[in-house]
Amino acid sequence: MSCACLDTRSGVSPYLQLIHQVRQALRLGLLSEGDQLPTVKDVVARLAINPNTVLKAYRELEYEGLAAAKAGVGTFVTRTLTDGSLAAHGPLREDLTHWLAKARTSGLDDESIEALFVTTFRNSTSSARNQAGNGAAHAPADSTPQVTGPTGHVRSE
Repeated sequence: MSCACLDTRSGVSPYLQLIHQVRQALRLGLLSEGDQLPTVKDVVARLAINPNTVLKAYRELEYEGLAAAKAGVGTFVTRTLTDGSLAAHGPLREDLTHWLAKARTSGLDDESIEALFVTTFRNSTSSARNQAGNGAAHAPADSTPQVTGPTGHVRSE
Protein backbone atom coordinates (compact mmCIF):
# COMPACT_ATOMS: atom_id res chain seq x y z
CA MET A 1 0.00 0.00 0.00
CA SER A 2 1.22 3.48 -0.76
CA CYS A 3 0.62 5.17 2.60
CA ALA A 4 0.31 2.86 5.54
CA CYS A 5 -0.66 5.57 7.97
CA LEU A 6 -3.74 6.44 10.00
CA ASP A 7 -5.23 9.83 10.69
CA THR A 8 -6.34 9.68 14.30
CA ARG A 9 -7.99 13.12 14.01
CA SER A 10 -10.19 12.26 11.02
CA GLY A 11 -13.02 10.66 12.95
CA VAL A 12 -12.88 7.73 10.49
CA SER A 13 -12.34 4.35 12.11
CA PRO A 14 -8.94 2.75 11.50
CA TYR A 15 -10.39 -0.29 9.70
CA LEU A 16 -12.23 2.00 7.25
CA GLN A 17 -9.03 3.98 6.67
CA LEU A 18 -7.19 0.74 5.84
CA ILE A 19 -9.94 -0.28 3.41
CA HIS A 20 -9.83 3.16 1.79
CA GLN A 21 -6.04 2.97 1.39
CA VAL A 22 -6.20 -0.44 -0.27
CA ARG A 23 -9.07 0.65 -2.55
CA GLN A 24 -7.10 3.78 -3.49
CA ALA A 25 -4.00 1.71 -4.29
CA LEU A 26 -6.16 -0.61 -6.42
CA ARG A 27 -7.71 2.35 -8.25
CA LEU A 28 -4.33 3.98 -8.92
CA GLY A 29 -2.74 0.78 -10.17
CA LEU A 30 -0.33 0.58 -7.23
CA LEU A 31 -1.67 -2.90 -6.41
CA SER A 32 -2.38 -5.50 -9.05
CA GLU A 33 -4.22 -8.78 -9.14
CA GLY A 34 -2.13 -11.40 -7.33
CA ASP A 35 -0.20 -8.91 -5.17
CA GLN A 36 0.06 -9.82 -1.50
CA LEU A 37 -1.25 -7.31 1.01
CA PRO A 38 0.98 -6.63 4.01
CA THR A 39 0.62 -9.28 6.67
CA VAL A 40 -1.52 -8.49 9.69
CA LYS A 41 1.65 -8.67 11.81
CA ASP A 42 3.42 -6.09 9.58
CA VAL A 43 0.47 -3.68 9.64
CA VAL A 44 0.13 -4.00 13.41
CA ALA A 45 3.85 -3.34 13.90
CA ARG A 46 3.86 -0.36 11.53
CA LEU A 47 0.67 1.30 12.78
CA ALA A 48 0.48 0.12 16.40
CA ILE A 49 -3.15 -1.00 16.07
CA ASN A 50 -5.09 -4.05 17.19
CA PRO A 51 -4.71 -7.08 14.91
CA ASN A 52 -8.51 -7.47 14.90
CA THR A 53 -8.76 -4.07 13.22
CA VAL A 54 -6.59 -5.25 10.34
CA LEU A 55 -8.46 -8.55 10.13
CA LYS A 56 -11.78 -6.69 9.99
CA ALA A 57 -10.50 -4.52 7.12
CA TYR A 58 -9.17 -7.54 5.22
CA ARG A 59 -12.47 -9.42 5.75
CA GLU A 60 -14.35 -6.45 4.30
CA LEU A 61 -12.04 -6.42 1.28
CA GLU A 62 -12.75 -10.13 0.85
CA TYR A 63 -16.49 -9.48 1.09
CA GLU A 64 -16.13 -6.84 -1.66
CA GLY A 65 -14.32 -9.39 -3.82
CA LEU A 66 -11.09 -7.38 -3.84
CA ALA A 67 -8.94 -9.78 -1.83
CA ALA A 68 -8.77 -13.39 -0.74
CA ALA A 69 -7.03 -14.94 2.25
CA LYS A 70 -4.93 -18.05 1.77
CA ALA A 71 -4.50 -19.87 5.07
CA GLY A 72 -0.95 -19.69 6.34
CA VAL A 73 0.20 -17.67 3.32
CA GLY A 74 -1.47 -14.24 3.44
CA THR A 75 -4.10 -12.07 1.80
CA PHE A 76 -3.91 -11.45 -1.92
CA VAL A 77 -5.54 -9.00 -4.33
CA THR A 78 -8.15 -10.73 -6.48
CA ARG A 79 -9.11 -7.78 -8.70
CA THR A 80 -8.22 -4.15 -9.24
CA LEU A 81 -10.29 -1.01 -9.58
CA THR A 82 -8.31 0.54 -12.43
CA ASP A 83 -10.08 1.54 -15.60
CA GLY A 84 -9.26 3.17 -18.92
CA SER A 85 -8.45 6.47 -17.21
CA LEU A 86 -5.21 5.13 -15.71
CA ALA A 87 -3.18 6.49 -18.64
CA ALA A 88 -4.40 10.01 -17.86
CA HIS A 89 -3.18 9.86 -14.26
CA GLY A 90 0.43 10.86 -15.01
CA PRO A 91 -0.32 14.19 -16.76
CA LEU A 92 -3.10 14.99 -14.28
CA ARG A 93 -0.80 14.25 -11.34
CA GLU A 94 1.79 16.59 -12.87
CA ASP A 95 -0.84 19.36 -13.25
CA LEU A 96 -2.00 18.81 -9.69
CA THR A 97 1.60 18.95 -8.42
CA HIS A 98 2.03 22.33 -10.14
CA TRP A 99 -1.28 23.54 -8.68
CA LEU A 100 -0.17 22.48 -5.17
CA ALA A 101 3.14 24.33 -5.57
CA LYS A 102 1.25 27.44 -6.71
CA ALA A 103 -1.10 27.18 -3.71
CA ARG A 104 1.84 26.90 -1.31
CA THR A 105 3.60 29.83 -3.01
CA SER A 106 0.39 31.81 -2.51
CA GLY A 107 0.71 31.20 1.24
CA LEU A 108 -1.84 28.43 1.75
CA ASP A 109 -1.04 25.83 4.39
CA ASP A 110 -1.94 22.16 3.99
CA GLU A 111 -5.31 22.50 5.75
CA SER A 112 -6.29 25.44 3.56
CA ILE A 113 -5.22 23.60 0.42
CA GLU A 114 -7.23 20.54 1.43
CA ALA A 115 -10.29 22.65 2.29
CA LEU A 116 -10.09 24.49 -1.04
CA PHE A 117 -9.67 21.28 -3.00
CA VAL A 118 -12.41 19.34 -1.19
CA THR A 119 -15.02 22.11 -1.41
CA THR A 120 -14.19 22.76 -5.06
CA PHE A 121 -14.34 19.04 -5.82
CA ARG A 122 -17.68 18.64 -4.02
CA ASN A 123 -19.18 21.70 -5.71
CA SER A 124 -17.91 20.54 -9.08
CA THR A 125 -19.28 17.03 -8.58
CA SER A 126 -22.60 18.38 -7.33
CA SER A 127 -22.87 20.78 -10.28
CA ALA A 128 -22.07 18.02 -12.76
CA ARG A 129 -24.77 15.79 -11.23
CA ASN A 130 -27.30 18.63 -11.27
CA GLN A 131 -26.52 19.42 -14.89
CA ALA A 132 -26.85 15.77 -15.88
CA GLY A 133 -30.14 15.45 -13.99
CA ASN A 134 -31.62 18.70 -15.32
CA GLY A 135 -30.27 18.38 -18.82
CA ALA A 136 -28.81 21.86 -18.44
CA ALA A 137 -25.92 22.68 -20.71
CA HIS A 138 -24.15 25.03 -18.32
CA ALA A 139 -26.01 25.87 -15.16
CA PRO A 140 -24.02 28.31 -13.02
CA ALA A 141 -22.46 26.64 -10.01
CA ASP A 142 -23.40 28.00 -6.60
CA SER A 143 -20.43 30.06 -5.53
CA THR A 144 -21.21 29.63 -1.84
CA PRO A 145 -18.78 27.09 -0.38
CA GLN A 146 -20.51 24.06 1.11
CA VAL A 147 -19.08 22.67 4.32
CA THR A 148 -19.95 19.40 5.97
CA GLY A 149 -20.39 19.91 9.69
CA PRO A 150 -19.48 17.43 12.42
CA THR A 151 -22.98 15.92 12.26
CA GLY A 152 -22.66 15.27 8.53
CA HIS A 153 -25.08 18.03 7.55
CA VAL A 154 -24.05 20.38 4.76
CA ARG A 155 -24.10 24.06 5.56
CA SER A 156 -23.10 27.16 3.58
CA GLU A 157 -20.07 29.00 4.74
